[in-house]
Amino acid sequence: MLPYAEFLDVAVRAAHAGAAVLQNHRGAREKLVIDRKGRNDLVSQADREAEAAVIEILRRETPELGIIGEESGGQLGREATWYVDPLDGTTNYLHGMEHYAVSIGLVAHAGAPDAMGKSLTHDLPVVGVVYDPNREEMFTALQGVGAWMNGHRIHCTRVDQVSDALIATGIPVRSFEYLDPYLAALKELVLNTRGVRRQGSAALDLCWLAAGRVDAYWEQGIQPWDVAAGCAIAREAGARVIDPYDNQASWPATGRILACAPGIEQQLLELVLPHMQDAPGL
Repeated sequence: MLPYAEFLDVAVRAAHAGAAVLQNHRGAREKLVIDRKGRNDLVSQADREAEAAVIEILRRETPELGIIGEESGGQLGREATWYVDPLDGTTNYLHGMEHYAVSIGLVAHAGAPDAMGKSLTHDLPVVGVVYDPNREEMFTALQGVGAWMNGHRIHCTRVDQVSDALIATGIPVRSFEYLDPYLAALKELVLNTRGVRRQGSAALDLCWLAAGRVDAYWEQGIQPWDVAAGCAIAREAGARVIDPYDNQASWPATGRILACAPGIEQQLLELVLPHMQDAPGL
């Protein structure tokens, strides 16, 4: 069996190293070299240097694993692969909004053992580390064992009525092909829930779901490195994490995600899916 608990410790150290780079640049953001990967898709010198710091540790300590970084790419491993987002919430960071995180998730591949020693039939996030350096909150999870924030076990809420739920989401800003059906679905959430929050970090949205600060998180067009760690953390905190358009998917690597307290899953699907079923690409 792979030593997943040891891998978790390595990821925590790597997250601290990446965050140190981000915080070092934070006071001089105007001096950062910033490039555009696409419309509203920015990458800065801080992203690249933080990713390099993270990957240096992961590669040195876990050479048997693959690594996929948001900025540098990489290769899949035979049994498991790290997915690294060195700065989830780049736009927040560049505008001085202190809501961003380092996200490091380990996805075990089909045929490899999971953290409980059982052979996997599909890919699955088994280790999750998300570090929020501004609040000094370290979210961690190990599949089959649990989820924690700064060493304290966390759980999602037990809300069972969508009218009592606070929903986190991300509004499309890069690809607008499904914006109209998305906004129609968003209207349903606004009208039928306690409220909707758009805070700009998918990794932290999933961690806040795990910690009971929000009751659900829904987004389209997300990247696997944004949610690999958060999926492990939310699931281990008791949340349901699915691709709402593919109930056979083991984790939302397709970029379509609904994560929520179990008691409101069906209610949320009934609100969202009727509007999204004809969206392009779904």
